[in-house]
Amino acid sequence: MARNIRRTKALAVLAALTVTGIALSGCSAGSGDDGGDGKTLKLWHYEGADSAMGKAWAEAIKVFEEETGAKVEFEEKSFEQIQKTASQVLDTDAAPDLMEFNKGNATAGFLASTGLITDISDAVEEYGWDEKLAPSLQTTAKYSEDGVMGGDTWFGVPNYGEFVGVYYNQDAFAAAGLEIPTTYDEFVDVLDAFVAKGITPLAEAGAEYPLGQLWYQLALLEGDRGFVDDYQLYKEPVDWKGPEVTSATETLKEYVDKGYIASDVSSVKAEDAGVSFINGTSPIFVSGSWWFGRFAAEATGFDWTMTAFPGADLSLGSSGNLWVVPENAANKELAYEFIDITMRPEIQAIIGNNGGLPVAADTADITDEKSAALIETFNGVLDADGLSFYPDWPAPGFYDVIVQELQGLITGSQDVKTTNTNLGEQYDEGTAEFR
Repeated sequence: MARNIRRTKALAVLAALTVTGIALSGCSAGSGDDGGDGKTLKLWHYEGADSAMGKAWAEAIKVFEEETGAKVEFEEKSFEQIQKTASQVLDTDAAPDLMEFNKGNATAGFLASTGLITDISDAVEEYGWDEKLAPSLQTTAKYSEDGVMGGDTWFGVPNYGEFVGVYYNQDAFAAAGLEIPTTYDEFVDVLDAFVAKGITPLAEAGAEYPLGQLWYQLALLEGDRGFVDDYQLYKEPVDWKGPEVTSATETLKEYVDKGYIASDVSSVKAEDAGVSFINGTSPIFVSGSWWFGRFAAEATGFDWTMTAFPGADLSLGSSGNLWVVPENAANKELAYEFIDITMRPEIQAIIGNNGGLPVAADTADITDEKSAALIETFNGVLDADGLSFYPDWPAPGFYDVIVQELQGLITGSQDVKTTNTNLGEQYDEGTAEFR
């Protein structure tokens, strides 16, 4: 009875989210036993056919059908399609057996807390997926009964990862007589050197996510895993007057004052920042691995490379989206078999050789030189347990708060103290229910 009430509430909430336009990144379904025929796997995901994951999973479908004799009934779904139909398919026989779903408290965590996706802990142990995933990748796959990531129960399995690092235009560095920095002090020296030559070094965007991610990376320079656990997992209250946040906000303001970032950055969008790196205007771009494939295709007029943020033990990033099994899935065992195929080295290698970041690849299988370097960097972050998620994750709507408050900081309409106070108040309000 309690579980049914929770499902009813969940469906009502999801329907409301659809009406108000708050996007869920995937959808799932409610309870039910295995009433399927064991011959058809109903699969949903939203990766394009030409993407790294789309190519890898297409091959996985072929392998699955050959090995099991079952057929895959695949439907490519967009974020928007799933958003509009979520309330209609959850907890019904229309649910897929397996689907890609967005990680995080407000998405996979929410469905886990309402019993709409399956506890797959037994399958994880049976297939040994936990042994293939670094601890920080597991965090976004495991949830508490309240739907907070980092819990004890597996509700999904990531197939790929992502992280934020630094892209460098190697030709611009060579022309300026500079080396790619390996420490933070060297990074600052490089920024000063470009400014001295009349070049604004950092591609940035204050109207969207890049500036907030740089701010969080600067906080991570001063932080440790304890800070990340407090900020992201609500272990202890975050000190908004502490060294991590204070240093990040002060340093970001200095970046603008010293000319490392353009003075009009508050109105710049992520696309514009990326293009300024592609066309050679900006020699440095602090952003995510999701740009890698595009830069490989379009930033062809110069040599470039990507590294982790210099001097940092912690980096923004996380697992990619999750494979989740709806509680009402008809063929759960087939779903587990398919997940296991996507975790095989040969399937993971397809992700890696097409600009993605596999979570369980054999590096010897990666034949593309730039992709191999990217994966090596990512694996270094994983080996150091360095993935630290994203600054807007802890609270609903906090993304907009970060954008707005940092815009106020860099335009000079408010000072560091006011910025941190405002951020702290909104963070505390948004996370109160989880503490």
